[in-house]
Amino acid sequence: MKRSVLSRPGVAVVASALSLALATGCSDSGSDSGSGDKSTGGKGATATVKALSGAELKKRLVGKGDLAGYRFAAADQSERFASSKEEITVVDDKCAPLAYVLTGFAPGDSTAYVNTMATPVEAKPSASSTKSMEDMTEEELDDALNSITDTLGGTVTIVSLSSYEGDGAQKAMSSVSDAVKGCAGGFTATAKGAKDDAEKFTKVEAEKASGSGDESVAFAVTADADGDKIVVHGEAVRHGSTVATYYSMNLAVFLADGKPKEYGIPAELIKAQAAKLA
Repeated sequence: MKRSVLSRPGVAVVASALSLALATGCSDSGSDSGSGDKSTGGKGATATVKALSGAELKKRLVGKGDLAGYRFAAADQSERFASSKEEITVVDDKCAPLAYVLTGFAPGDSTAYVNTMATPVEAKPSASSTKSMEDMTEEELDDALNSITDTLGGTVTIVSLSSYEGDGAQKAMSSVSDAVKGCAGGFTATAKGAKDDAEKFTKVEAEKASGSGDESVAFAVTADADGDKIVVHGEAVRHGSTVATYYSMNLAVFLADGKPKEYGIPAELIKAQAAKLA
């Protein structure tokens, strides 16, 4: 990767860009309305299996100690695309499940949901990582810059869990699958109070899913960011009455001449999350 040649004040600018890039929305927990019979872990079958609560989902959400080489954290409330899925408007309703996956919300009418943001980290942090910019030497500042640009070149993933009653989980998966097929030409999503700042997605393509859980659906979405084309990846995986969704984005595009390499949703993240739901 090309190293940044930013000035000292530019370090803060890059850090801010990273923060903005993660504004798709992460929260500790939330809830949606749901009704019906309980769902089983089997495909298409229903039985008396209790939908998990937000607290139970949180215990099963992948996090610190579950996967080496990653940092897990929630974004600040002020950085979220919307405070709830009800505040998101999608021009074509059938595409809404994709917009929900890409903003960290449950794709269907869940009883509860939780999510987290996973970012890759270096095995050995820089010795200057605990210093303020004003106290750094030029060499330490260069190390800090390199660390930031390496992070920008990494893949950030939002992992979400949502639970459902009755056949809600199966319906949520079907809605995602139908959206992938029916929204190939793209869609537009807008948050309440931000009509002039709509998120435009120009193309949706089906991708090979991980095969994890009882059923899985994967897709790639091309976003239009001020004329630049950015490809992001999503996947929904059902584990009984719980649906895990993943949204990955490579941040190299936020560098001056960023050209992200081909990437996808980290397989190790899906495997680690599946293990916690087993």
